[in-house]
Amino acid sequence: MISAKKTPEKSRYPIHYLVWHNKHRQLEKELTDLESLDPRGRTPLHLAVTLGHLDCARVLLQQGADVSKENRNGWTVLQEAVSTRDPELVRLVLRYRDYQRTAKRLAGIPVLLERLRQAQDFYVEMKWEFTSWVPLVSRICPSDTYRVWKSGQCLRVDTTLMGFEQMTWQRGNRSFIFKGQDSSAEVMEVDHDRQLVFRETITAAGLGLLGAVQPSDEQVAARLSAPVVTTQLDTRNIAFERNKTGILGWRSEKTETVNGYEAKVYAASNVELITRTRTDHLSDQNKNKTKGGKTPLQNFLGIAEQHMGPNNGALVTQMSGPAVTNPAALTAEEYFNPGSSPTQRDIGHPCQLTTKTQRFKAKLWLCESHPLSLAEQVVPIIDLMAISNALFAKLRDFITLRLPPGFPVKIEIPLYHILNARITFSNLNGCEEGTGVRADNEVGVEGDGQRDAPRIDTPSPGSDSSSVSSSSSTIYCDNLGKFTIQKS
Repeated sequence: MISAKKTPEKSRYPIHYLVWHNKHRQLEKELTDLESLDPRGRTPLHLAVTLGHLDCARVLLQQGADVSKENRNGWTVLQEAVSTRDPELVRLVLRYRDYQRTAKRLAGIPVLLERLRQAQDFYVEMKWEFTSWVPLVSRICPSDTYRVWKSGQCLRVDTTLMGFEQMTWQRGNRSFIFKGQDSSAEVMEVDHDRQLVFRETITAAGLGLLGAVQPSDEQVAARLSAPVVTTQLDTRNIAFERNKTGILGWRSEKTETVNGYEAKVYAASNVELITRTRTDHLSDQNKNKTKGGKTPLQNFLGIAEQHMGPNNGALVTQMSGPAVTNPAALTAEEYFNPGSSPTQRDIGHPCQLTTKTQRFKAKLWLCESHPLSLAEQVVPIIDLMAISNALFAKLRDFITLRLPPGFPVKIEIPLYHILNARITFSNLNGCEEGTGVRADNEVGVEGDGQRDAPRIDTPSPGSDSSSVSSSSSTIYCDNLGKFTIQKS
C-alpha cells in the first residue's frame, strides 16, 4: 500500500513514485511529464524497466514514453530490459523501440526531400572501399559503388552492398527510390534479385507501424543470450591538420588530384572509438559460448553496434533465471533522496562491464572548387540512406562535424576498431569516359504476388530505360532520377 501521506519523494516525483510501487492502474490516470528525471537520472520508463515492472512499462510506452533515452550511465531502455533477463519485457521494449525509431526516421523524409528540391539536380557515384591492417580481414573486405540520381524532390540510389550486420557483409542488388509529394513522400525499395518492390507512403498524419512490429522469439532469445555491445565514435577533441609533403626544411602543404579535382589533404586526429561490453545478464553457459563460438573474423573485429547472438538466430529454450532488480533492498525514501550516492547502492542487476577505448586517425581530401554542395545536396542524401543503412549512419556522424572548407571528394574513416572505409565521390553527372550506369532490372509485380520474368536493360547515362513496373502502372526513372507514371 502507498501511504496517503504526502512524502517528499511522492510530491517531487509522483510518476516515479507510482512506478516504484508498481501501481500501473493509478499510473494510467496520473500521467504528466513522461520524460522527467529522478535524482538518479532515470525517466519513469527507465525506472519501470530497471525494476522489472512490466505493466508500468507497458502503460508508459502506450502513452509515448521515449525508448531512446539513456540513463546516467549511458544505457538505453532496451539494454536495461535485457539486464533483467525477462523475455516479455525485452519483447515489449523492443517492439516500441523499433516502432519509435522507424516512425521518427520516416517522418523526417518529406523535410529532407524538400531540402533536396531546392538544390540543383545531379548524378554522382560514391565508391566505398573497405580496408584493414589485418591481412586476413583485408582479403575479404568488399567494395561497391553507390549510384545516386537526384531530380527535384526525387532521389534514387542503386547499390549491391547493403551493409555490415551480424559480423557479415550483406549483399543484394537493390534500388532505393524516394519521391516527395508536397507534405507526403513515397519510399520504394526494389529488390532486383527477388523481383519485389516494397512501398511505404509517409504522410503528415503519421504511420500505422506498431501493429506490424512484432519481435520474434528468436530475436528476443538472441538478445538475452548475447553480450550487450555498443560502439561510440567520440569526436569531442577532434582536430584537423593539413598534411605535409617534402623533406625537413622544404615541407609544404600537401595537395592531391582526385578524379580531376585538386584537393587539400587533411588528417583528423583524436578520433576515439569507445566499445562497451556488458555481460551481467548472461548465464555462465552463454558467457562461455560467446568466448568460444566466434569465427576468426568475429575475433578480429570483436564489436558491432547490434547484439550478436552465438546461436545464429536459433531459439534458446533454456534462459537464465530472473535478475534481482533491487539487490541492495533500497526503500523509496533512500532511492529518491537527492543526497544519496548512486555509485554505492542502487537498483538494477549489478553491471559486469568491459570498456575499450582506441584512437584513430581519419583522412580527408577537400576541394574548395567542387560544384557539389555538401550541406545542400549530399548531406540530405546521406541522412535518407542512414535510415536503413548502418554504413551511411556512420558516415553521417563524421561528415556532419565542422569540417574545414571544401567538398570531401574522398574520406577515410574508421568503422570498427580494425576496419576502415574509404568513400570517394566520382563521375559527377556521368562526365567520366568509360563509366556507364549499372544494368537495371525491370521488375513486374502482379497483384497476387506473382512476378513476371524480368527484362534486363543496360541504359547509358543519357538513356531513359530504367523502370519498375506493376500491374496497374509503370514508374519510369531517367538518368537523373526523374519519375513519371504511366497507367497500364
